[in-house]
Amino acid sequence: MGAAFSRAMTSGAVAAAVAGGVYRALRSRPRPRRQRVGRQRTWRQRTNYAGRTVDLYAGPAAVLGAAAGTAVLPLPARTRCAALLAVLAAGGCGAYDDLVGADDPRRGFRAHLGALRDGEVTSGAVKLLGIGGAGLVAGALVGERPVDRVLAGVVIAGTAHLVNLVDVRPGAAAATVLVLGAPGLPGAGLAAAPMGAVAALVADDLGERTMFGDTGVHALGAALGVAIVVGRGRAGLVAHAAGLVAAAAYGDRISRAVRVLSDR
Repeated sequence: MGAAFSRAMTSGAVAAAVAGGVYRALRSRPRPRRQRVGRQRTWRQRTNYAGRTVDLYAGPAAVLGAAAGTAVLPLPARTRCAALLAVLAAGGCGAYDDLVGADDPRRGFRAHLGALRDGEVTSGAVKLLGIGGAGLVAGALVGERPVDRVLAGVVIAGTAHLVNLVDVRPGAAAATVLVLGAPGLPGAGLAAAPMGAVAALVADDLGERTMFGDTGVHALGAALGVAIVVGRGRAGLVAHAAGLVAAAAYGDRISRAVRVLSDR
């Protein structure tokens, strides 16, 4: 237990150091005199729910922090590959949506799948299919039997989606990662990586100076999903997968509940 906890603390410290360093480096870059307009997007400025101008630098910082924290853990090769694949693929798909789909008002599985059925490939559909596929590949790397691999893939992709669902107010995604990740610290320590990255960035997220965006929340959720999967038996995977499928089905209600609780 002591050695496992020590490894987890090292992973969290590395994740926090990398995430914080990347974030500070991005924020220190000279800002352009004029903001780009139209559909051409940058990481520099967004308008949040309250109409305040924030940046998206916490997103790539969270991705690199979580990946670095995972890389230093003494994990089996397949587990390490699964975790890094899940984090980087989810972050990459989220980044595509952040940059290309910022002006798209459509939200949720049904809207993007409906557009795909009509022949339109939205950035949300790319994100959905990309993260789902990466989750299944990562699940195949950590699962022992076909059923377990599919269940693991559902949990990894579903957790990425869950963290995105709650990211409707400052601090909500960070709190979700910290609360869901804490029970996994005494085990393989994989949860320490996303938790460490969040810890380094949550102050500026709460202060409405930055936001994680789709880039950050999906990467953090995918990392958390791998942490949940590792060491779980089939019963645990079934329970988590069922809960995450239900969360996806009632995603609008979950997001609405987070808004109501945060605005009180």
